[in-house]
Amino acid sequence: MDYAKEIEELVSLLLKEGASDLHLSSGRPPIIRVAGGLIPLVKKSVLTAEDMKGFCQVFLTGENQVLLEKNKDVDFSYSLQNARFRGNAFRRQESIAIALRLIPKAIRTLPELNLPVILDMFTRKSQGFFLVVGPIGQGKTTTLATLIEMINQTRTEHIMTIEDPIEYLFESKKSIIDQREVRIDTPDFTSALTAMFRQDIDVCMVGEMRDATTISTAVTAAETGHLVFSTLHTNNAAQTIDRIIDSFPPGQQDQIRVQLASSLTGIFSQRLIPRMSGGLIPAYELLINNSAVSNLIRERRTYEINTVIETSSQEGMIDMNRSLAELVRSGEITVESAHMNSLNPKTLERMI
Repeated sequence: MDYAKEIEELVSLLLKEGASDLHLSSGRPPIIRVAGGLIPLVKKSVLTAEDMKGFCQVFLTGENQVLLEKNKDVDFSYSLQNARFRGNAFRRQESIAIALRLIPKAIRTLPELNLPVILDMFTRKSQGFFLVVGPIGQGKTTTLATLIEMINQTRTEHIMTIEDPIEYLFESKKSIIDQREVRIDTPDFTSALTAMFRQDIDVCMVGEMRDATTISTAVTAAETGHLVFSTLHTNNAAQTIDRIIDSFPPGQQDQIRVQLASSLTGIFSQRLIPRMSGGLIPAYELLINNSAVSNLIRERRTYEINTVIETSSQEGMIDMNRSLAELVRSGEITVESAHMNSLNPKTLERMI
């Protein structure tokens, strides 16, 4: 098989079908994900272990092939046919599997993504720490890219992105944008964040908060005059704050709690839900850090944050259940989908 040509054909099909992901592994045909559902490409042959080795030769550089053998999985990026992909190759049952996520070339606006325009306020801050959170595959990276592009178009700043791998490619407009990829341009997230203090950076986007050291450095950067954006794989704002604090040893938790209370600007949690008319639409929660929220963080009362969000819509905060209920009432999603994505279905039931 000509693996480069086969990948071109698969990418063409993925783009034609409006798919978001492509899965390749031995023992089954290629599979694409469309509007959240997996669809086997039954007209394609079942892949073998040799096929997977051939695909790896196309997707992975020599260094990434070494890392795959060493670590048993590796992240990578790949560009083809005016499209860009974030990929992961991993070992499974003595063979290799590959998952590819399509990264659209065009960076869409908040209205195009069906996201609330109030998010614009976080792009106009001079400093602070803003997080976009949610499970894997819920559009966090796309939302961050939109916010960074808004700054790029409207402000004269020096922006740094630190990613593993680089996903969206930015072009400098009013701002200067430098993008650094972990393992290629910098050893790790923490090294790049630390170096940022000597590089005259105004705005930093960190692809993911992976450990306490990275979180600590990012929070310090936000305290010292930088505007920092990042993501976490958490379900809502309260859980995000607890996860950050719990990632530190007990002796350091009070310090990070105080730092977070003062540097946090907001937390945006989102879910992509199948739309009744086709495609996906986001439901979301927005926490805006105010004096009440800061006090709750400092006083170890994060369990009360959900109540603050529910009762602070006049300040711009958005409750996830309210967002889900509005989507149901407008005919965008089913009641069943709303229940599946609610962390408090009983409260949701009263709203619908």
